[in-house]
Amino acid sequence: MTTDHVFLADCRARLAFDLLANTWNAVTLWALRHGPVRHGELRGRIGGISQKVLTETLRRLEANGLVARRAHGGSPPRVEYQLTDLGRTLLDPIDALGAWAFEHGDEVTAAQERHAAGRADAPGEHP
Repeated sequence: MTTDHVFLADCRARLAFDLLANTWNAVTLWALRHGPVRHGELRGRIGGISQKVLTETLRRLEANGLVARRAHGGSPPRVEYQLTDLGRTLLDPIDALGAWAFEHGDEVTAAQERHAAGRADAPGEHP
């Protein structure tokens, strides 16, 4: 397989970039890696995400075939979310990005700080 044209606007590789561009998508997929979870427990695992944003994220991931929603009868009804087989295929790339961030995060933060300091010192420029 050649990758010469993988970054064109209409190429399939852009699907992955679009999916991972939203921070909550990758975080939610990673939080589901151990099996089915209810909404409230998932929100607790993630932390820092509102109920509304988590619901939107789960719907988006479900629409893309990465997460399955399963309703259980009873009173009150229970709903669980889990990765689909397709969703599981993204765990290795997410893990690789996380490992990269762990290894190089300090370098990126330092570069951001240098850039911000340079902009603050530049005459006539405002951040």
